[in-house]
Amino acid sequence: MDFADRLAAVAARYEAHCDAPFPSRWRGADVAGFDMIMLDSFPSGCISVWLAQAGALDDWRWNILADYEQRLLRVIPELDDEGREYYQRILDMAVLILEADSPRPSA
Repeated sequence: MDFADRLAAVAARYEAHCDAPFPSRWRGADVAGFDMIMLDSFPSGCISVWLAQAGALDDWRWNILADYEQRLLRVIPELDDEGREYYQRILDMAVLILEADSPRPSA
């Protein structure tokens, strides 16, 4: 997958994610020691910045996204179908970004 295709794939998934309602069962819940709201908001914020900067992400956000990728891998198997679908979309976007040869923003 070339970079333009990767950017388009993340953009399409992000649009679908923004249109999807947060799974109400997981609001205020912790799974495997992780707050489910934060498991959405932190990586989603990094994904939004990556898209806004045409695929560039600073090291701080890159590290957050990598950390939350690991958290998502641990949490997703514990979820019901609705939660799994919602959080899998976040994980899929994170993987696409982390596997990209992303340019770093200039200082």
